[in-house]
Amino acid sequence: MQQNSSVTEFMLLGLTQDPQRQKMVFAIFFIFYVGTLMGNLLIIVTIKFSRTLGSPMYFFLFYLSLVDTCFSTSIAPRLIVDALSAEKTISYNECLTQVFALHLFGCMEIFVLVLMAMDRYAAICKPLNYPTIMSRQVCIILIVLAWIGSFIHSMAQIILALRLSFCGSNLIDHYCCDMQPLLKLACMDIHVMNLLVAINSGALCASSFVILMISYIVILHSLRNHSAEGRKKALSTCTSHVTVVVLSFGPCIFIYTRPPTTFPVDKMVEVFYTIGTPFLNPLIYTLRNEEVKIAMRQLWHVRITSKSKR
Repeated sequence: MQQNSSVTEFMLLGLTQDPQRQKMVFAIFFIFYVGTLMGNLLIIVTIKFSRTLGSPMYFFLFYLSLVDTCFSTSIAPRLIVDALSAEKTISYNECLTQVFALHLFGCMEIFVLVLMAMDRYAAICKPLNYPTIMSRQVCIILIVLAWIGSFIHSMAQIILALRLSFCGSNLIDHYCCDMQPLLKLACMDIHVMNLLVAINSGALCASSFVILMISYIVILHSLRNHSAEGRKKALSTCTSHVTVVVLSFGPCIFIYTRPPTTFPVDKMVEVFYTIGTPFLNPLIYTLRNEEVKIAMRQLWHVRITSKSKR
């Protein structure tokens, strides 16, 4: 990466400077990260090996869990290690790599949630054409396009970051590298940069959220024509998805769609977005989804049975 500054590394201030609180940060986020890995990997393995979870909804849930695992891994390990480090240094190239990973997997999560809403719309509003609309081939093409779109979004962030010039302080008042903290350190006019970041990230979050909300309003309107049992099943699935959408998009919109100002609560909001949401997503989908719970029990039963026969 071509460096456009005299700064070769940054110092992350983290979530707190207090030694006792740093130990608490280490313990809390270590538990959260382990829980995130276990929960999402359990869903990935269950969907991969279950014969009953072959529908497009679980195809997209597989990728949501995969992305959540990668998203959390791009942030949590460094936060955990830095909590016990005296100096939280990160090189220029590592910093930009973290920006790329953060936006690649964050954007991919947004796209997967949109695809899951598309799947629910097709299943509920177009049931006769659903097998054609959401065929396996179509689902694969949509996921590939989502990865391509996420890569383009992340590359746009890196191109903007490479244009920033740093010549003063290298202290990042954050626990990770992102565009907003880097913009605060830039020794140049950043008004145009702020606008471009807002267009690239903020508009993506806000427009996707509006599209999702409109799709669910249409779905809820169409449920009036379904039976009571059909409405109950559809609402159960949609409620889980809407909960994840609100938890994901609320912090994203708060961080990326506002003018270039900093609030004390910013760090905690981004912690919830980058670490809390990937931890909660598998809980929301397993606790409210009977098919996933049954598939997990069957998979566990098969493994125990096969081991006992040996």
